[in-house]
Amino acid sequence: MPWSPLAHFPAELHAVAGGIRLACFDVDGTLTDGRLYYDHAGNESKAFYVQDGLGLKLLQKHGIHPVLITARNSLSAQRRGADLGIDTQIAVGDKLASVRALCAQHGIGLEQVAFMGDDLPDFAPLRAVGLAVAPANAHPLVAERVHWRTRAEGGRGAARELCDVLLAAQDKLDAAVAGFAR
Repeated sequence: MPWSPLAHFPAELHAVAGGIRLACFDVDGTLTDGRLYYDHAGNESKAFYVQDGLGLKLLQKHGIHPVLITARNSLSAQRRGADLGIDTQIAVGDKLASVRALCAQHGIGLEQVAFMGDDLPDFAPLRAVGLAVAPANAHPLVAERVHWRTRAEGGRGAARELCDVLLAAQDKLDAAVAGFAR
């Protein structure tokens, strides 16, 4: 039997995942492992997982709008979003207000939004969206309140896991894979 990202995704959420049009991702602890590095001059750096980046690009290519949303004023996150060519919002004080504005911009409801976050600053959007997701290593206060937790940890494939689930639930995964089989 071929591998399916839906094998470890709750069946009762398949229809919800099938209706997602906007996928929002926290950065620190979700797209990274949550560690911050500072050099001698105080410059910040982070490590991003390349497979997560490809997953975000596949969403974009197949009609699901990915967005990075971080509370930190992070040039690293801004650069990663620019490298991927996806919408990135930094220094966001109210993530739920940001998600609501994105919904208005795209003409969709909160039920058509997936949000992945790992800690308390992500609480409000996670409680409001149609599909709330946390990486495996999310803080317990967040992990126990989402619809689904990935098997992968933040910064180690959690975002890609969600991307693959969304593509599979919308019957777009085969087309995404076919783009690389030439």
